[in-house]
Amino acid sequence: MSQDQQLYRVFNDRVCQRRVVHRFFLGDVEDPQLYAGQALWDWQQSEQGQWVARNAHDPFWITQQDYAHMGFRVVIQAWIEPRRWTEWCLRWPVV
Repeated sequence: MSQDQQLYRVFNDRVCQRRVVHRFFLGDVEDPQLYAGQALWDWQQSEQGQWVARNAHDPFWITQQDYAHMGFRVVIQAWIEPRRWTEWCLRWPVV
């Protein structure tokens, strides 16, 4: 199974799940990685971004073509323990 298809991973003897912690859309830009940079930075500095930095493992982001919005979708994912994910859902109910 490739890393992209993994749903669970072990970090320091703790089982973590891959979860989507943030997503946003970009218009039809020439270089989506470049244009996503400012939005990613702003999110990292937010309360949610700081929480992920402290409580999650290996956060990463991917860019996907979004044909419905004629642009790109940027999705930030991280490996989070189930009890931490419960805390996340109680703090910020809508992802």
